[in-house]
Amino acid sequence: MREWDVSPTSGMCPICIRECEQLCEIGKSALRGREVLYPRPELFGQSTAASNKNYVLDWSHFQILTTTRGAQGIEEDSDKAIFPNVDISTEVGGVPLKVPIFTAGLGSTDVAKNNWNGLAEGAAISGTIQVIGENVCGMDENSKIQNGQVKRSEDMEYRVEAYRRFWDGEHGDIVVQTNVEDQELGVDTYAISNLGVDIIERKWGQGAKAIGGEVRIRDLDKARKLKERGYIVLPDPDNKTVQRAFREGRFKSFERHSRVGMPDRKGFIEDVEWLRDQGAERVFLKTGAYRPADVAYTLKVASESGIDLVTFDGAGGGTGMSPVPMMQECSTPTVYLQAQVLKAIQILKEENKHVPDIAMAGGFTNETQILKSIAMSNFGDGPHVKSIAMARGSISAVMKADYFVELAERGALPADFEREHGDNPEQFLIATTELQEKLGEDYEELSPGAVGLYSYYVDRMGTGLQQLMAGSRKFDLGLVDRTDLASLTQMGSRVTGIPTFDEVESDVFERIVRE
Repeated sequence: MREWDVSPTSGMCPICIRECEQLCEIGKSALRGREVLYPRPELFGQSTAASNKNYVLDWSHFQILTTTRGAQGIEEDSDKAIFPNVDISTEVGGVPLKVPIFTAGLGSTDVAKNNWNGLAEGAAISGTIQVIGENVCGMDENSKIQNGQVKRSEDMEYRVEAYRRFWDGEHGDIVVQTNVEDQELGVDTYAISNLGVDIIERKWGQGAKAIGGEVRIRDLDKARKLKERGYIVLPDPDNKTVQRAFREGRFKSFERHSRVGMPDRKGFIEDVEWLRDQGAERVFLKTGAYRPADVAYTLKVASESGIDLVTFDGAGGGTGMSPVPMMQECSTPTVYLQAQVLKAIQILKEENKHVPDIAMAGGFTNETQILKSIAMSNFGDGPHVKSIAMARGSISAVMKADYFVELAERGALPADFEREHGDNPEQFLIATTELQEKLGEDYEELSPGAVGLYSYYVDRMGTGLQQLMAGSRKFDLGLVDRTDLASLTQMGSRVTGIPTFDEVESDVFERIVRE
């Protein structure tokens, strides 16, 4: 903007002048139109994006309560009740995890493909799940498709094997996510029968955003092929005028859109049964931050179909090219969404119906948010939120580790960074020593991004969780519960039922002093 003091209502400069050369949103829209709906299309494949809107209520509205007495989950011994002994392992959808974090569906966007080795290898050595997102087979130009069914996809095979190279076979697993186009192509049966994948994740809608996924295509022939395969490609790559405009550089990329699902109760229940008949050991469901009635419907159908895990994705996220207005202005923010999920779960429990495990996603980046979400979900019989799903944070960790190793190889590290952390990746990638001991010679095959993701998941957030839980004297993740939290605001308390500080233990406070 030309002026700092913009109009709070419109976001425009208070005085707009013709001669201004700054491209504000309106000015860029006048020149580039629909491109402005998306976050920097020119950086597609090298960036992630999310909302920067303040949703009023977030995880900072809750405080973790600590205690000075006793210990749960471990012997009350000062030599044993130390934070490295806190058990942060979990089991989600029947899959054991070493850390309560897994990498959510990352599919056909370039940023996922460009960083896949780091993401998959990093998830494997961290002992957690990696979800292969939607449209991978359909976007693979080398896929062999016969009679509308995929018979082989080099990209899908590569992604599965990249994870399995470092997988211990026990903690975590590889998951293949499927949307409308994937189901039509038979990606599920291909993954189960040809690649030995045990877990299929169905997808309702587009997670944190409401409409189909978008990717950018910078090649005309590929855009035409994707249209031929049934994708929505805009503008029409078969149109001669569009082809000429593309070749002349009037625009530099096509949009490829996915369709949204049209789920119905009977069809979904039958679909889950069919997947299990095909050999799927577990079936997951990924859905977004839709209106409250949809949350209730999702959990009702997930219960009736015996789904193992449902991942709910709060508003504001996106790993590729989600429309900015949709990321900011649509759907339910994560804390509100979790409150709705927990309300539905309480009803299912009262009705003695199957309650699937829950993973929450949507803006999680650190261990405090993770602990608060899991603790809030435990009403006394164990947490219902078994893990947090992350995408943007995971990608950022991989990208940064790769980039700084690249800078080191070029001798281009920032001087301040070199002085602080050294110029050798074995110096500044702090998990190197631990992973070299753990993996031996196999460490040399590990990508720098994988080391970065392990450092983020295990060394940073894993250690952080242990410290927070030790402060609450809870030495097992299954023990954290709602009594470990207090609301800082009336709004937080009203939405979630977590009491404010003036209400916490008010019934026992005076009694303890008087006794």
